[in-house]
Formats: sequence, C-alpha cells, structure tokens
Amino acid sequence: MLEITESDLDDSVTHLRRDVTVLASEIGERNLRDEPRRRSLAAAREYIVSELVAAGHAVQRQSYTVRDVAVENIEIELPGKDNEAESIVVGAHYDTAEGTPGANDNSSGVAALLEIARGAAKISREGRTVRLVAFCTEEPPYTRTPVMGSWVYARACRRRRDRLLGMLSLETIGYYARSRRAEHAPFPLNYVSPWRPDFLAVFGNLSSRELVAEVVRSFERQGQVRCKGVVLPGALPGVRSSDQWSFWKEGYRGVMLTDTAFLRYRHYHRPTDTPDKLDFERLAQVTSGAMRAIHRLAMSPASSQAIGATRPR
Repeated sequence: MLEITESDLDDSVTHLRRDVTVLASEIGERNLRDEPRRRSLAAAREYIVSELVAAGHAVQRQSYTVRDVAVENIEIELPGKDNEAESIVVGAHYDTAEGTPGANDNSSGVAALLEIARGAAKISREGRTVRLVAFCTEEPPYTRTPVMGSWVYARACRRRRDRLLGMLSLETIGYYARSRRAEHAPFPLNYVSPWRPDFLAVFGNLSSRELVAEVVRSFERQGQVRCKGVVLPGALPGVRSSDQWSFWKEGYRGVMLTDTAFLRYRHYHRPTDTPDKLDFERLAQVTSGAMRAIHRLAMSPASSQAIGATRPR
C-alpha cells in the first residue's frame, strides 16, 4: 500500500489551504465573461503551471479557442514502465461559474490535483502511465459542448486511439458536515443510506461500474473517509455534470469523485463559495485516498472488465 504519514497529511492541509486561497481569494472568479475574468482565468492557469514546474514536472499545454479567445488545458505525465498498458487520466477543471470565486467548485479539485502532483513520487512507476490534467471551460455555457476543455482533450485521445483504463474527475470535493444529518436525501443519493453529508461519492455510468467499485474499495481500505459508489445511467442530470462525461462521450470509462456539490452545498455557484466553508483536514484525507486509488489502478492487472475504451456514444 502507498504510505502516507500523519506528517504528510499535515503538509497537505497547508498546501491545499494555500492553493484554494490563491485560486478563490487572490485570483477569484475566472471565466470568459469579460476581460478582467479572462485575465483571472489566465492567472489561475499560470499558477497551476508554476506549481507543477516547482514540483519537478514538465508541463504540456493543449491550446484551443473559445469565442476567439485562446485557452489551455494543462497536462503532466507520470510515465510508467508498462508501455503496453492503458493509461489513467486524473483531471480537475480550473474555471469557475459566473458570479462565484469557486473555492469548492472547483479550487478544491485543482488543489487536490496539485497535491497529487507534488506527491507523485509515491505513485508506483512500475505499471501504467498516469496523466494529471487541469481542464478549462467546464462551466456553463460550455458544459457538454464541443469547446468543453475535457471534451477537447478526450476527442484528442480518441483521435490518437489512446488506450485509457479510465478517467477520475476531481469535482467539488471540499465540503463535509460531520455531525449534521439531513432530513431528506435528494435523488439520486436517496440510494445511499444513511444520508449524512460527510462522505465522498464516486459517480459512474453503467459502463464504468468496475472502475467505481475499484475506487471505492481503495477508499474503504484506507479507512479515513466514508466513501459511497453510485452507478446510474450517464444521461441523468447530476451524474453527467463534470469532466468524466467527456470521456464517456468518447467511449472511455470515467468516474467523478465529489462531495455531491449542490446536493449538500448551499454555496454552490454562489458568491459565498469561499475558502472558509471548506474542511481542509477532510480534503487532505480525500486527496491521500485519491492518491492511493491512483496507485492501485496503476498497478492493477488488465482484464476484460477493465479495458480502457469502449465504443463512442
């Protein structure tokens, strides 16, 4: 098992808090709405690049154009020894919805991605290659359109005939209420019992059920974060609400790791989505759990149940 100490977790809390504060408080709302917000989007991108470079990684930029504005997905690769095996993609979007600084949605996911990059040496290089990608233009009005950053990336994977074991989307993962119990569980989480908003959910479509199960098993072995898997048809609202949808669209398996966003978080897409709302200790545990899951996936044997690509849909 990948070894993560209490000291590592303490360091992660510090790093995650700093990253979320920079992205949500110092940079703030970042999208293509107007020139100031475009500058903020660029500032967030360059902050991500600088942190990845500081962690010792070579950064690749995937440029594309939205409304005559050049934007970029940012990628690093952790090469594995098994060049014949399927790769793993782990991603988080760094733009925000209009009107919000986006501390939880999705500075939390980006901060976790950066922390995984900092701890990349802990992930085994004996197996599969792992790609870490920060996506742009995930939020409306670009959600599920051809210029959604993750769909631009997934289409490029399909054109190259990349073999992917699957994709993990880190989406709004920083809010946990440990003691409060909600009176009613919203669909589709009425299938999860008991409904206490203190768990991480792993959403997948029907084709991704094996990937959901493997990620959940990894978190259960860790024992720090309550984790629930939810497998539903990918066309349902909420299930299709993040970057894993783009990979489903191109025939790849993918899952979303999330605190369930608007289903529990009343600050979702609001000006009040600020860093003080987040539980950074729990976010550090989720991040370490994600690292362990990535490590296990990188080392898992290929099988007919875990082939990376299916037919595009």
